[in-house]
Order: sequence, then structure tokens, then C-alpha cells
Amino acid sequence: MKAGYKDYHVDIKNVKFIADDGRTCPRTAIVTFFDSKGKVTDTELYGAIETSAVYDMIKEGKDIILDNFLISDFSLSDFRRHNNIEKKAIVPIKGFSAKNSFFESKICNDFSHASFADGEVSFEGAHFGKGKVCFAGCVFGKGDVIFSNTFYKNGSIEFAGSSFGEGNFLFKNAVVNDGTKDFQDIQFGNGEVSFANTEFNGGELLFINTRFNSGRFNFKVTRITGGKVDFHYSVFGDCEIMFERTEFGNSRVDFRTVDFGSGRINFNRSVFGNGEVDFEGASSRAGKIQFKKAEMGTGPKNFNLIEMDNTEISFERTNFGDGDVSFYESRFQTLSLKSCHLNSYFDLRLAKAELLDISDTIVRDIVDLEPYDFQVEINIIDMSGMRLVGKLYIDWEQNMCKEIITRQKGTTLQQKAEQFRILKENFNSTGKYSDEDDAYVMFKRYEAKSWLTKQKEKGGMQKILAYIPHSFKWLVFDAMGLYATNPARVLISMAAGYLLFSVIYVLMIVFTNADVISSTSDQLGVVARSFYHSAITFFTIGYGDHYPFGAARVVSAIEGFMGVFLMSYFTVAFVRKVLR
Repeated sequence: MKAGYKDYHVDIKNVKFIADDGRTCPRTAIVTFFDSKGKVTDTELYGAIETSAVYDMIKEGKDIILDNFLISDFSLSDFRRHNNIEKKAIVPIKGFSAKNSFFESKICNDFSHASFADGEVSFEGAHFGKGKVCFAGCVFGKGDVIFSNTFYKNGSIEFAGSSFGEGNFLFKNAVVNDGTKDFQDIQFGNGEVSFANTEFNGGELLFINTRFNSGRFNFKVTRITGGKVDFHYSVFGDCEIMFERTEFGNSRVDFRTVDFGSGRINFNRSVFGNGEVDFEGASSRAGKIQFKKAEMGTGPKNFNLIEMDNTEISFERTNFGDGDVSFYESRFQTLSLKSCHLNSYFDLRLAKAELLDISDTIVRDIVDLEPYDFQVEINIIDMSGMRLVGKLYIDWEQNMCKEIITRQKGTTLQQKAEQFRILKENFNSTGKYSDEDDAYVMFKRYEAKSWLTKQKEKGGMQKILAYIPHSFKWLVFDAMGLYATNPARVLISMAAGYLLFSVIYVLMIVFTNADVISSTSDQLGVVARSFYHSAITFFTIGYGDHYPFGAARVVSAIEGFMGVFLMSYFTVAFVRKVLR
């Protein structure tokens, strides 16, 4: 039988039908299928059983075997009415099989509030022509329930409020035309629930408040063209959840407040269209959730208020499209956006995360990490390899930028330096110049550490000689002025230098033949002469009323150079602070 036809015609013949297993039916139904141009595409033969005969089997408590039969206008609501049974009373069905059967109805193929006994219940290969399909409020006992390879021309199916015992529920390789597919408020037992490779086409696909227990939930390679996909309030147990390569079309995809349980969750290579994607308030105890290489469209993506404290969630190489993406006040063990293109506004103000991995990303818009009305607790942020075209909104103190990089164990010193450089450039573009200075200092320090480490790895004399320029740079550039970012530090260095040279002059005068000689009649003591000469030399005033003698001349020359250097250093640092 071919799915996707435009229309069909049923012709009943008074010819005995013999099924492959030997069952017989007094009449044969010939079903002819037509395409949109009225051309015959296929023909199938079925046993044409009277619906009243099926009702009699139900009343007598017999097993109902409808394999390869055509059943018209089957309705348990009509069965209850004709037998004076309450409207929603449970109708027990002992055993049931309708493999490769054909159902049609003017209004509804109604199995509502049926109670299927333990054992396999199979509609595998069944074809539902005209009319809605309703299994609302059904109770299925232990055993597999199979709807694989079924076709629904009407597209409106309802399983709302049904419950399933232990066993598999298989809805694989089915085709459902446009319409509402209602799987709300279902209680599944332990076992696999599979909708793999099913085509749901357009309309609403509802799993609101449905309970999935242990086993596996398989939505792999399922295709939806548009409408709404709603798992709102659903609860998963200890089961593997597979949405790998699922195509959601342009549907609004709603996973709000879903409890994903503790099993592995896989959305790898899934395709979300231009509709809204909403996971707000979802929770999980799972170790990992994978969204690797998923595709998303232009709609907003809401991952706010997620509670997954012990979960590693990965969006590696995911294409988020053009819509805004928000993880506002969510909690994760690890959130990875590695190798993603962040083309729109990203709100990454997480309430808690041990690691936020945004390495190898390309940022073209705004990435917001700056706390606003709650504390952002992110232990480590990995920005190595980031290409920052847009802006990061991040605060040096509140986001603990120094710690989130220095705590990294999987990055090299050079990679840490590069991350501080990225922050430095970013703070400059956002006007946070004090934060820029802090980032610049850390960038230069880790750059120096990286250089020293590389020299040490070469071994030999290079390992020893490398400490000379490294120590000099540390003393002059870092210790004295924090790489010209701290004028106060330079002033302190100037004061320390002045005092040091003054003390040297005192010691040289007392213990050597060096001296500071006055060319005037003023007679100053050793300490006064030393400090006075040091001051006019350090600040390059050079009155000439006191001049050095002996070895003090060499010290004066050195002090003069240091004075000029430190005053210039201070000027640069001061102007840099004031003019930005």
C-alpha cells in the first residue's frame, strides 16, 4: 500500500476472502488508490468484515484478529450506546491484532476508553483512511503496542489520557497527514517509546504532561513540517532520549518545565526551523545533553531558568541562526558553545556553571555576561581561539575575570594570555578602561610566562640566560608600573628609587672616599647632602651647588637616567589614565 495518495475508492464484492493465515471472510473489499490527477497508483484486497461482527466478538470476550481486514465506522461510543453502557465506561478487549488492516469512518475510528488485555496489541501496517483516529483514555496491559508503518490520511489522532503497562510502544516509520496529534497526559510503562522515522507533517504535536518511564524515548529522524511541538510539563524517567536528526520544521518547539530525568539526551544534528525554541525551566539529572551540529532558524531560543546543576550540555558547532539566544539565570555543570557562530544577542548570565566554554567561537553581536539583578557564578570561562567582532558585556570584578581564566587546566599559558588580550581589546571598545588595564597587565604577565616556559624547554644555556631578560622586564615593566597602567605605582617606584640612591650616597660617604662636595659656603651634614644631591640628580634639576666626587659620579649618572626614565614612565601612565 502506498501512502501519500489523493483519494481512494472501496468496492465490496461477494467473493470469499482468504487471508494468508487461512482466515476467511464472506466478502472481499477492493481498495483502489488515486493520485492528484485521478490516476490509479495502487490496488489492495481486504476481507470486508461487518462492524457488528466485531462488536459481537467484543461482547463475547473473544480475541479480535482483524489482520488484512477492512473495518468501516468502528466506534466504541456507538457500541456503548447500543448496549446501554455508560458513555466513558471501560470496554474490555481480550486480545487484539489488526496488522495490515484498513479502517475508515465518516466521523471517527473510535477506540476510546478500551482496555486491552496483557499481550501484544498490533496495528502494524494498518491504514486509517477517512475519519479521525481516537484511542483517548485507553488502558493497555503488559506487552508491546505496535503502530509501526501505519498511515493516517485524516491526520488527527488522539491518545490523550491513555496508560500503558510494561512493554514497548512503537510508532515507527508511520506517516500522519496534517492535523492534531494528541499524546497528552499519557502514562507510559517501562519500555521503549519510539516515533523514529515518522512523518508527522503539519499541525499540533502534543505531549503535554506525559510521563515516560525507564527505557528509551526515540524520536530519531522524525520529520515535522510546521505548527507546534509541545512537550510542556512532560516527565522522563531513567531513559535514553533521542532527538538525533529530528526535523522540527518551522514549528514552535516547546520543552518548558520538562523533567528530562537522568538518562542520556541527544539532539545532535536536529533541525529547528524559524519557529520559537523554548526550554525555559527545564530540568535534568543526566550527565550529558548533546546538541552538537544542530541547526536553528530565525526565531528566539529560550533556555532561561534551566536547572541542570550536574549536567554537561554541549552545543558544539551548532548553528543558532539569527534569533536571540538566552540562558538567563540557568544552572549547569558545563555549558559548551565551542566552535559556534554567535551571530545574534546571547544572554549568558548564568546563575551557576563550573565551565562555560566559548572557545573557537566567532562573535558578531553582543554576548552578555555582566551580572544585573543576581550574582553570576561561573567558575571558568574558556575563550581561547575566540574571534571577537562584536562585544562582550562582562565585568572584571563581578565576573572574576582573572580567576575564570587562571583556573583553566586545559589551556596553555599562551592561550591564557590570548584570552586576556581579547578581554583587553573588548574593555577598550566598551569604555571600561580600568578593566582594560587589569586585563592588559594579566595579558603581559602570561605572555612573559609563556615566553620563559618556551625558552626553558630548549634547555642548556638558553634556559639559564632566559631569566635575565625575563627578570629585567618583570622589574621594570611590571613591578615598577604595572605596564604603565598605574601612575601611583610609578610614583611609589620613584620614591623608592630616590630613597635607595640617597642611602647609597650616605653609605659611600661614610665608608669610602667618595663624597658629595658643596661649591657654596653651606655646610650640610652627610645625610642632608646625600638626600639633597639625590633629589636634584633624580629630578635632573642639576643646580651645581653640590657635585659628586669619586665613585659617587657613577652612581649619580645612573640615578639621573633612572630619574628621567621613571618620570617619563609616570607621564605616560598618567596621561594614559586621564585622556581616555
